[in-house]
Amino acid sequence: MTELLLRRRGIAPLLSSLRSPRTAATGQLLTVHTRKHNTNSIATATFLPDPESPSSYKPLPPRWSALKSAKPFSDFLTDTFNRQHDYLRISVTERCNLRCLYCMPEEGIQLSPPARLLTSPEIVYLSSLFVSQGVTKIRLTGGEPTVRKDIVPLMQSIGELRRDGLRELCLTTNGISLHRKLDAMVDAGLTGINLSLDTLDPFQFQIMTRRKGFDAVMRSIDRILELNKAGAGIKLKINCVVMRGINDREIVPFIELGRDNPIEVRFIEYMPFDGNKWSQGKMVSYQEMLAAIREKYPELQKVPDHKNNTSKTYQVPGFQGQIGFITSMTHNFCGTCNRLRITCDGNLKVCLFGNAEVSLRDILRKENNGEPISEATMKELEAAGLSRGEGGQVHEREQELLDIIGMAVKRKKAKHAGMGELKDMKNRPMILIDNPVLQSSLRATHRSNQTTLNSSQRPWLGLPTHLFAGHGPTSMQASHYHSLRPSSPPAPNSTEQHSNENNNTKPVSLSTASDPDLPHLNASQNVHMTKIDEKAITNRLATATCLVQFSNPRPWALLRKGRTKKGDVFSVARIAGIMAAKKTPDLIPLCHPGIGLTGVEVDVTLIDPPSSSSSSAPGQSTTGKHGAMRVLATVSCLGRTGVEMEAMTATMGAALTVYDMLKAVDKGMVIGGVQLLEKKGGKSGHWIRAEEVKEEVV
Repeated sequence: MTELLLRRRGIAPLLSSLRSPRTAATGQLLTVHTRKHNTNSIATATFLPDPESPSSYKPLPPRWSALKSAKPFSDFLTDTFNRQHDYLRISVTERCNLRCLYCMPEEGIQLSPPARLLTSPEIVYLSSLFVSQGVTKIRLTGGEPTVRKDIVPLMQSIGELRRDGLRELCLTTNGISLHRKLDAMVDAGLTGINLSLDTLDPFQFQIMTRRKGFDAVMRSIDRILELNKAGAGIKLKINCVVMRGINDREIVPFIELGRDNPIEVRFIEYMPFDGNKWSQGKMVSYQEMLAAIREKYPELQKVPDHKNNTSKTYQVPGFQGQIGFITSMTHNFCGTCNRLRITCDGNLKVCLFGNAEVSLRDILRKENNGEPISEATMKELEAAGLSRGEGGQVHEREQELLDIIGMAVKRKKAKHAGMGELKDMKNRPMILIDNPVLQSSLRATHRSNQTTLNSSQRPWLGLPTHLFAGHGPTSMQASHYHSLRPSSPPAPNSTEQHSNENNNTKPVSLSTASDPDLPHLNASQNVHMTKIDEKAITNRLATATCLVQFSNPRPWALLRKGRTKKGDVFSVARIAGIMAAKKTPDLIPLCHPGIGLTGVEVDVTLIDPPSSSSSSAPGQSTTGKHGAMRVLATVSCLGRTGVEMEAMTATMGAALTVYDMLKAVDKGMVIGGVQLLEKKGGKSGHWIRAEEVKEEVV
């Protein structure tokens, strides 16, 4: 292990050359000098190749020497706010072996043609260029970098840049296949691992990632800890994206990972990216997380942060590990940002949340007629570059790349946009930038052009998806639904405009003026599927609800704790509702298939049993004396037909899943109260359930 550690830090060859009489006799070690980088001095050595030692270092190319000696820190990597960018993240693949909810769009991503992606020689070349300018830390990301076939040889090549000043070679991974390649990666020079893990529950893991693999991730963590006990010195950080109603109850269990092990668990505020259905309601702020932790560990202490830290660090006294918070949404760390990113197709991004990119790949390939550069081609270009760049001159290819990089860095803004702008900003899906978390989770698609009601008129949109033990409202009040009013007067010829014997007002329904008969019956009174080809394409939305009533107190008690033997009822029911909405045409015979749903949101909320003092209150009886679960589903699309049936099917799919997961403790549950709350779009216009239409829904 000692020999391995010396190799991976580039120390063994240096020590051998200094101690070897043969080296001294042949003058193999030419120079040993120091180079100032910021406030530190770095000792570097230039070697001539040893014909009898194939593993010896190659001589430093003259143009790299010219670049390195230009300034203490490159002006190309210094922006107008004097931020020096010495940290480079490189995405080495678009592929991933997980399908995390918050990271990968539900419909997946279209992979780029291989010719558009950077080859390994191109990645190594760009890494060399950035290291020559002062980059001391490189992190390989994805997708999932471990699925790249040549990831270990690639890391070995980048690891050799230690001779030029690289200090850290890190990896961001989901850990699924890491344990099989970890030893070879450590030998190649790996110094740090950020492992994305959003739950410690194997069942929840499968729901959140849409794949199995929890045990493999834990094997990877165990192997890292084993190597560290042997002296490997790998910095291990576990990244957890915290999402309300999905994994926010696991904050304390994650902290326990660091009780006996030197693990830093970093909680990340849920961030918006294209296609990940972000909503501010699902984002748990750093302040909320910190407050929840202090309830369990009031002695929590702040740890001083380093200059370029992205996280705010804390520690529980007596714990070996630390706790970090990445607060991109509530408290940005842009002022000390030192990061640049290269996407797998060769574009430079100066800000993770920015949508501006410049192509380095195209400049790099100009001398190869725009074709990908193989290892053999790179050697030819390197040879040509050496012949034209001797005497300390920078080759024109490097100069053009540096000019482009410098201009991009100089355009970097003081800070990224805020939450209100980020959620609507067009950007790559996270999987195509670099994947620091693994995760994908549910972005509520912005529907400002689809909805005219604000949160006070649609109160159900702001409700929490579950009650976090001991927190939140005690019940949903009847007024949440009974206070709704139609946004416009009833249609003059609405079929439900007749007087109601028990009410003085007239409830609103969908207009059927253009189709007085039942829409699914033709002139011969035969069932048919309504023709929609001549209907206008509009934004359509529907919200529906239903209730699962308990017949004994056990389900409510179990759900209050947030867990049953079958797993997380809230999350499983939510996923089931989404799947049911997409399968509606397969279940309801006359529903049109192929509707392109643009959003499906399903909330499952625990309703407390009525207190003894209010058990006889009007409207409370529908919850039952033992409490209930309420399901709320909102479905949207851009199309020629509405999504009312999809919304109601979603509620039933979720409700039946609740029943299935709780039937072992309560076979007497009752599912009821299925009804449409709101419908928008199409010729019939906008409809919401009026106060008087009370079908026993609280």
